[in-house]
Amino acid sequence: MNPSSPILTEFSGRSGQILERLNQLYPALIDLSLDRLKRLLKDLGNPEQKLPPIIHVAGTNGKGSVCAYLRAIGEAANLRVHVSTSPHLVDVTERFRIAGKLVSEEKLAQTLEVIEQVNKGQPITVFEVLTAAAFLLFSQTPADLAIIEVGLGGRFDATNVITPIACAITSISMDHEAFLGNSLERIAGEKAGIIKASVPVTTDYQQPEVLEILKKESEILHAPLKTRNQDWFIEQKGDLLFYKDDKGELTLPPPSLSGAHQISNAGLAVATLRASSLNLPQSAWSGITKAQWPARFQQLHGNLTTNFSKDWEIWLDGGHNPGAGQAIATMLKTHWQDRPIHLIVGMKQTKNADAFLDPLLPFAKTIQAVVETDQHLAMPINAIIKASRNQAKEGPTVKAALQKIMQTEKQPGRILICGSLYLAGSVLKQDGWKAT
Repeated sequence: MNPSSPILTEFSGRSGQILERLNQLYPALIDLSLDRLKRLLKDLGNPEQKLPPIIHVAGTNGKGSVCAYLRAIGEAANLRVHVSTSPHLVDVTERFRIAGKLVSEEKLAQTLEVIEQVNKGQPITVFEVLTAAAFLLFSQTPADLAIIEVGLGGRFDATNVITPIACAITSISMDHEAFLGNSLERIAGEKAGIIKASVPVTTDYQQPEVLEILKKESEILHAPLKTRNQDWFIEQKGDLLFYKDDKGELTLPPPSLSGAHQISNAGLAVATLRASSLNLPQSAWSGITKAQWPARFQQLHGNLTTNFSKDWEIWLDGGHNPGAGQAIATMLKTHWQDRPIHLIVGMKQTKNADAFLDPLLPFAKTIQAVVETDQHLAMPINAIIKASRNQAKEGPTVKAALQKIMQTEKQPGRILICGSLYLAGSVLKQDGWKAT
């Protein structure tokens, strides 16, 4: 349950040095608990109690996208919005957006130094430190809304010390079984832990056994539950989206992020804000056209694309579990059948590669398995090949795989690099991407 954390190569700069020191105090990669953080927050003056109205977002797939839509809608309403998300892809500063702007490395380092001093060498995990940093940073700058993404699970996740005005729970599927349980029911029970007494909660499509658990928890806490296709509805007709709930109907432009699943994510963000105590103007809802979220069907245009003609497209998606595999397969089936598809896949050791890859295999002309040198806990290439029923070939790296495609494929196609957020971070570095 508490595997040792590796050297934190994913952190850099002065902030990274502080985080690496703090990591030595409690070297557990994941240890779900609230006691250590509550003690630290108390010593910091309880900054989590000094935040603007909060929306808390949990689930398995789509959390980051929903946060992006919530932020975009809020900013379209001229609100100042704080956002805390995880993990980061290239730089730790991506996790903290203060009133619309990413935190600077200098400000984050100063904040982490304060936390290190106040903590006084007591046991603490890196994620707990980062969560405390978000609360401290957000408490120091006025804003109208704070969006907080759960790190893992919900009930004992470090973020679950807040009192939100609304909660959103995205689709729940199998993932992180070692920490959350080996059944949908147990995982749902952990995710449902963010539900608070009398606080409205909205949820996307769920398996019946998952929905039953969310309903039961909501009833116990008298929390109004708004569910997809029972309390709120969204569908695409032509180039428009049509949304409906008990407050009325909306006609919306299509969301900025690609994939049919993004219609659900945008709808969940709309439903959550409409269920909250916020009263947003009609013009705010078109903010879904402005959402940005890297490594979610993101088309690359940087260093990795320079050797390909403009007829080729190279895309990146960080999806890595069975639910994400299904969502990617839907995109390949419904939107990408006009040209050959080439997959470049790298995964994390602990993920279910078979279940992720199975729905993708019928749509790929070629599959290459890769590992990058900076890819955290990468699954060996031979394991990915085995999971692909031996359809995949060895890359062995993204650049080498792209080179093979360019040399052997005469017909322009689409390349999708997928399977891991850690791989996505490596790819974005190589492509020259930087968050703004």
